[in-house]
Amino acid sequence: MENNEPLHIGKIIESVMKSQGRSPSWLAAQICCNRDNIYKIFHRQHIDTELLLKISVALDVDFFQHYVAALRTKKIQNVSQTDMPSRL
Repeated sequence: MENNEPLHIGKIIESVMKSQGRSPSWLAAQICCNRDNIYKIFHRQHIDTELLLKISVALDVDFFQHYVAALRTKKIQNVSQTDMPSRL
């Protein structure tokens, strides 16, 4: 993820699922929903934390790490902006 690029968790989930050779039907069965909902998840930029936890368990991946990384990046950007001397 680029520093200026917004986090799109649905695309990340889709990419991980495909890299594991899993299908949307498989993931749907793991989290007890229908396959159409999985495709909707792929289009979501944001996701409920309970649902993200279920997906993390099913795919054995900590998807929350992407939010932690984004938070750290934003903190670093904010610190570097506030540390810059103002020029008059």
